[in-house]
Amino acid sequence: MSLALIITIAVIVLLVLWVISVQNKLVKSDEICNNALKQINVQQISRYDALKALVKLTREYAQYEGDTLTKVIQERKITSSPSPTVADIAGNEAALRDIAGRLIAVAEQYPELKANENYAKTMDSVKEYENNVRLSRMTFNDTVTRFNNMVRMFPGSVVASMLGFSRRDYLAEDVSKTEYPETL
Repeated sequence: MSLALIITIAVIVLLVLWVISVQNKLVKSDEICNNALKQINVQQISRYDALKALVKLTREYAQYEGDTLTKVIQERKITSSPSPTVADIAGNEAALRDIAGRLIAVAEQYPELKANENYAKTMDSVKEYENNVRLSRMTFNDTVTRFNNMVRMFPGSVVASMLGFSRRDYLAEDVSKTEYPETL
């Protein structure tokens, strides 16, 4: 075998190993992004369950408002897909925000409901899940940043485009969102 052939084979082997390494990093990063998005969905489902518990407590105090809130919850089912998308997560956030806003408005009309210990504990759970979603959203956007850097930066971008990896969407922060009132 000639020296030129050995060098050519060595370069090809190194190039193939490098492509495999980049592909593995891209897959790992993509899976981390998928996992982060699923974690947000899990927190949203937990918050949804806590809001349903609040609706049940509300019904005990005010039948009409409880029935109205039950209808709102039934209309605003949240996505619990095994593979949620950024659009699913954004839709869930809008539905959860609407339900929470309506619950807070009802609670303002019924001081005895706000004073109920179970209501206060459940509202604390809702706030905790809200915070968990916020932190999970930040984690997701951080992982997407790392993934998008890998997909867009040379020379990894060459391998990413060859293997069909593309940029992922970020979760946009909702500028209309407000904090829960401190009185709750």
